[in-house]
Amino acid sequence: MNETIKVDVDARGIVQLRLSRPGKRNALSAQMIAELTAFAEVASKRRDWRAVILAGEGDAFCAGGDLDWMRQQMAADRQSRMAEARKLAGMLGALNALSQPLIGAVHGSAFGGGVGLACVCDLVLATPETLFGLTETRLGLIPATIGPYVLARLGEGRARRIFMSGKRFKAVEAMELGIVARLVDGDGLMAEAVREAEQYLAAAPGAVAAAKALARSLSRSLDPARIEESIIALADTWEQEEAREGVAAFFEKRKPSWDRTG
Repeated sequence: MNETIKVDVDARGIVQLRLSRPGKRNALSAQMIAELTAFAEVASKRRDWRAVILAGEGDAFCAGGDLDWMRQQMAADRQSRMAEARKLAGMLGALNALSQPLIGAVHGSAFGGGVGLACVCDLVLATPETLFGLTETRLGLIPATIGPYVLARLGEGRARRIFMSGKRFKAVEAMELGIVARLVDGDGLMAEAVREAEQYLAAAPGAVAAAKALARSLSRSLDPARIEESIIALADTWEQEEAREGVAAFFEKRKPSWDRTG
């Protein structure tokens, strides 16, 4: 029984996959990562499931990493941190390789891992008010595990506009960068996502899966070596003094030592 996600399938095979931790702004916990991974494993075998819409309940799509998970990482050793990063990488990889088209319906905010989830979608719709951000560097960390998927979606040049600054940016910039395909009024977001999913009902599901697999294969930008490199880079960063200072400052609700803003 899922506790952090909800899955609803209509009679046509259109699946609504909802992140369901609204009180935590759908932050990615260890349990949510496990449940999303299990969903992807099941979904990829279902030819009667024709398209998947990924959305979040409450007022945010996904706020990034869960705070309790972050506290655990502060106290963990290197191997434990790498093991947790591999679980996140496995979840993103499983959703990225989903047999069905994955359509993101993004609202509110998508930070850190929320941007990673958007970047493994085949198409993302967002409301104009949605805020995005790779905010890890403000904590002395880096957007490592999600990095390969962000780079695959944006390309290096565009990714470097947002990869290091930690800034939050609006949906219109996310569309310019290539994260978002189209902006949709909030009240019509899910209806428009369903309309996008309906386009696949006339296509042969096996051919859709094969075409998606071919597109992934031809790009060859997400090989296992790059994924492992991102995991090692994150582990290295966790061991730096900046990470200890940044995370501590976050929980103590103060500015980290390097912050020179007003």
